[in-house]
Amino acid sequence: MTISGKFITLEGVDGAGKSTHLGFVADWLRQQGREVVVTREPGGTPLGETLRELLLHREMDADTELLLMFAARQEHLAGLIRPALARGAWVVSDRFTDASYAYQCGGRGIAAERIAALEAWVQRGFAPDLTLLFDVPPEVAEARRSAARSADRFEREADRFFSRVRNAYLDRAHAEPARIRVLDARHGIAELQVEIGQLLQDVL
Repeated sequence: MTISGKFITLEGVDGAGKSTHLGFVADWLRQQGREVVVTREPGGTPLGETLRELLLHREMDADTELLLMFAARQEHLAGLIRPALARGAWVVSDRFTDASYAYQCGGRGIAAERIAALEAWVQRGFAPDLTLLFDVPPEVAEARRSAARSADRFEREADRFFSRVRNAYLDRAHAEPARIRVLDARHGIAELQVEIGQLLQDVL
């Protein structure tokens, strides 16, 4: 399948504030004349959203969690992401496979090799063109999560879980600095959006 659009993902621990900037990224691209599809993981398709409800609210084994994440991702790629890119749209997703390495590998302790095997099977070499990683110290993220009205089962994890998740994200960014751009999410919204705009300009 020929891909002519671009795929941009936003990542970060729960509480990093990435969801705040999702709409800004989409609006910025639309102002440049691009068709934009906004989506999220897990989710993005009817089946994916059903799996999201299970993943966020039902207790399960860590391996089951990982397999369901990739089942939702396969459906997401086949039903939404690849078709949108093929017609020239830009897809902006709240999380993608970096989150599996951060949460299921870093957080849960599943071997990275097992995640890589699923990634190779499902994605067949496909990866985002740009990933914006919103990074904050654990105490800042925890304060923001505490202010949320309700919490899913990931958000209820202990601080040490999120420290592992954050470290896994930063390891990914260190390994792929050209794709994964780290943003200090302690900065104000306006300041961050200037930086985001500059990064988006680079991939136009």
